[in-house]
Amino acid sequence: MTSKARRSDMRFSLFIHIERVSDQQTQKQLYDEMVELCRIADEGGMHAIWTGEHHGMNFTIAPNPFLNLVDLARRTKHVRLGTGTVVAPFWHPIKLAGEAAMTDIISDGRLELGIARGAYAFEYERLHPGLDAWGAGGRLRELIPAIKALWKGDYAHQGEYWKFPKTTSAPQPLQAPHPPIWVAARDPNSHEFAVENGCNVQVTPLHFGDEEVEKLMGHFNAACEKFSDVPRPQIMLLRHTYVADGEADAQQAADEINVFYNYFGAWFKNERDITQGLIAPLSEDEIAAHPMYSPQAMRSNNVIGPPEEVIARLKIYERMGYDEYAFWIDTGMSFERKKASLERMIRDVMPAFR
Repeated sequence: MTSKARRSDMRFSLFIHIERVSDQQTQKQLYDEMVELCRIADEGGMHAIWTGEHHGMNFTIAPNPFLNLVDLARRTKHVRLGTGTVVAPFWHPIKLAGEAAMTDIISDGRLELGIARGAYAFEYERLHPGLDAWGAGGRLRELIPAIKALWKGDYAHQGEYWKFPKTTSAPQPLQAPHPPIWVAARDPNSHEFAVENGCNVQVTPLHFGDEEVEKLMGHFNAACEKFSDVPRPQIMLLRHTYVADGEADAQQAADEINVFYNYFGAWFKNERDITQGLIAPLSEDEIAAHPMYSPQAMRSNNVIGPPEEVIARLKIYERMGYDEYAFWIDTGMSFERKKASLERMIRDVMPAFR
């Protein structure tokens, strides 16, 4: 096998957060429901559970993913436990190296460390005023080599963003040489940085169709060609997914995911009032008037449909070369609908890939 060879079967993981869309839901109940979905994923044979980092937003409650993963390490047996993702500019390299390594020890070496530059201006202006995407990307690029060096130990750093004398990560991770590192990548430069530094890549086409899935794989393959001396890393595709029990159920899911994306876009634009961590509600007229989002677009672009349709779609991604497919379950749906879709995924879709 050459360095470009890849495993033939695509594996499946769960991408999940507490998402609170109204003040009628208690955060404790939502956490317990999240844990139950993770337990189903573990017992159902999924490869990993991914959860991210967000601040001050009830839309995605995840102030420190390591806390969630440490808890899940005690409640699950088999799944890998991934940060999807920590936000680079909100971490000092020494702090990230130590907390990630401690999580790796507590989880018996199950940690996967995903890192991103972050995306929400809402968070930047609260945690790091004046930060923009360029500065966040620079911090990401400085952070990753620094934490690798800290895990080796006795490393001094003189960078653009951080400076510190000789330091060792305490503790050091259980996995050797260190937990797999994943970089959330979109543009070609991010793919090149990840591949050159031996990092795996996480991509999401968001609400776009499969032409975006192909484009992202194209960026990754080009980076692998450019740095052909580096063994080919892994690439993971993250998509909103709903396995339906029929067409009416699929249409309902498309409606719900359309509402989710309207709120996602509203948080991203950072123009609406936020009260107690909840964004000012969108009216039905505002949702209907969105220029890019519609239930029809969600039905065709995202992976929504009965099991046979989902299998056919995922087989396309497998042939493209994706190593892992992350079932993005954050949709604003009820716990019962999320659970039913996840159970159909495990029972009716995943066996087609073994």
